Amino acid sequence: MLNTILSALLPMVVTFLLGFVAAWHHDFVTKDASVLNRMVLVYAVPLALFAGTVSTPRAELSQDIPLVIALCIAIIGLYAAIFLLSRFAFRARVGISALAALMASAPAVPFVGPAVLGDLFGRLSAIPIAIGSLVINLTVVPVTILLLTLDTPGEDLQAKNPAAHDGGHSAPSHLSILAAKLGETVKEPLVWAPVLAFVVVLTGARVPQLIVQSFSMLGYASGGVALFASGIVLASGKIKANSFVLIFVVLKNIVQPALVLGGLRWFGYSNPILKEAVLTVAIPTMPIATMLALQYQVAQNEVASTVFLSVIGSVLTMGIFIALTS
Repeated sequence: MLNTILSALLPMVVTFLLGFVAAWHHDFVTKDASVLNRMVLVYAVPLALFAGTVSTPRAELSQDIPLVIALCIAIIGLYAAIFLLSRFAFRARVGISALAALMASAPAVPFVGPAVLGDLFGRLSAIPIAIGSLVINLTVVPVTILLLTLDTPGEDLQAKNPAAHDGGHSAPSHLSILAAKLGETVKEPLVWAPVLAFVVVLTGARVPQLIVQSFSMLGYASGGVALFASGIVLASGKIKANSFVLIFVVLKNIVQPALVLGGLRWFGYSNPILKEAVLTVAIPTMPIATMLALQYQVAQNEVASTVFLSVIGSVLTMGIFIALTS
């Protein structure tokens, strides 16, 4: 069990630390992380998501409805709860609330799932990996990007729209601003690539394996480059272990899988659904959160620290949940 966890999570830790050391050694600076960030968000991750999704047969996606429902509730439900709590109870900015919700609810299934769940479930791991990846990439990631896009300071909006000072007569309406921001979000490859792949799967169309493999080469680099850039970002500041960071590490690593475990047992479910659902959400938070924080200049050090500590802590927490579900 320990070997399985370490074989999946230790490379993440090492890659993160390599980025940190590279920045500390002045081989890379923060602006280099921005370049790597653009490559990851515009090319590597969208290609990885497209290739991974179109490789999943439609029958496998509809094979286990209880697992689909459990992962949807665990990911989307927790995202909504954390966003609303952060936004209205703690009065945090929309962008910070969105990133907080993403860190608390979205496991790094596309990056770590094949290594962790593959060793645990073998060929059957394709089902929770596909379902988890689709839920994350079709719902909470696009919503987070939209909310970060909408989180524009009022002065920036006025600068872009001088008519906003003209008594409101020529100012754009809230609906038109929302439509414009939604249009910007839909144009992001990180949003439309998994949607396009999902449509391909639903229609039963087959993408030639040669094309999928061609897309996968750069896609394989997405997780490593994202973590390496996260290390660079972290080196520019410092590792923070304040209440903000620790709360979201605990939410992601402990609270989310514990709620899924308790909920499924309450409704009488057992293995393999129980184990698949719990261990899928027990995977540490997605490094893509750091990339989004860097792109939109929101809480960069806190997000990078949360991702790092979530990965480190998951060596222990995943071991505990593997034992609890065995």
